[in-house]
Amino acid sequence: MADREKGGFWVGAAAALFYPLTWMARRVYRGAERIPRQGPALLVLNHVSHLDPAVDAVFVHRQKRVPRFLAKDSVAKAPIFGRIFLGSGGIPVYRGSATAGDSLRAAHQALREGKVVVIYPEGTITKDPDGWPKRSFTGAARLAIENDVPVIPIARWGTQDIFNGYTKKFRPFPRKTVTHSVGEPIDLGAYRGRQASSATLREVTELMMDRVTDLLADVRGEQAPAKKPEQPGD
Repeated sequence: MADREKGGFWVGAAAALFYPLTWMARRVYRGAERIPRQGPALLVLNHVSHLDPAVDAVFVHRQKRVPRFLAKDSVAKAPIFGRIFLGSGGIPVYRGSATAGDSLRAAHQALREGKVVVIYPEGTITKDPDGWPKRSFTGAARLAIENDVPVIPIARWGTQDIFNGYTKKFRPFPRKTVTHSVGEPIDLGAYRGRQASSATLREVTELMMDRVTDLLADVRGEQAPAKKPEQPGD
């Protein structure tokens, strides 16, 4: 069995902050063994609550890996949490600026160094009133096809019942259940080596998020809607 990946002081600080938060809910982990215990991986998840990064970080850490999150640059500027985010290897994303490419290069480098990178292709929590994933940005697809690493879809559900980011309602009681369901790695062999055109990136994005949505539908015991709400710019 692989030893736990070393994280250093700031990963320890994050663990001290995040682990107690996850005790608010019962945990259900499905297919967690599919997360590699060694080597690089790109984890692709849906996003329903501002609690997601904390519970997802603990989920990955319990698999003996250190997650490197891509997040909006505003996260890095936040007091205390921003220092923890950067110190633990977080990668700020500067959308719509000349430094956006730098953020993606940092993520590429993390994968080349054998790290686990966590990304929410939706970019922010979904505005769909029923919590289904919205149409996503294509940055995750570029990472997926330009790096020969496992691309693993994960659906997480339940955090929105604890904290709803749009109604601002925090309801830790009665105790909720948060479920992570990990799918099989996505076979992207047909796309690797091809020019990363807008059409290819959109196709890979839809493929990844369809897998995440299928996992989410299974967790919820419901059928997902035919069309994804909202359409961000690529």
